[in-house]
Amino acid sequence: MPQTSLLTDPLQVAARTAWGEARGEGAVGMQAVLCAARNRLARPAWWGRDICSVFLHPWQFSCWNMGDPNRALLLAVTGADPQFQIALALAAKLVGGSLIDITSGADSYYDTRLAHTPAWAASRLYRCTIGHHAFYRVGPSGEG
Repeated sequence: MPQTSLLTDPLQVAARTAWGEARGEGAVGMQAVLCAARNRLARPAWWGRDICSVFLHPWQFSCWNMGDPNRALLLAVTGADPQFQIALALAAKLVGGSLIDITSGADSYYDTRLAHTPAWAASRLYRCTIGHHAFYRVGPSGEG
């Protein structure tokens, strides 16, 4: 699939994001990443209004950042990778509207292995931790 198609096909963008962000977290971790986007889609804002714009918005999902080593990997991964097969199946649920939210409404997350907690991660907005990712609801109506 040409790289331009990878960046415009919602299924591919979602699957590659889940794989790029959380392939080491297994199916549950990848589902949680997709849930954050699902919750952003439910409340469109500055981060985007459709699957591709939400995932590809600059500096939102680090695997898409130009300097991130995961970017080259996610652009090259194929269906032969077992974790990518799982990501594709989960992304199909997101695209089809049947992905179950396992993050209690979170729209953002960070890797808990970071040296410092991000400034935006206020404790009142915390929802859950899944694998190495702490999930928060910080967008519009973040208290909800």
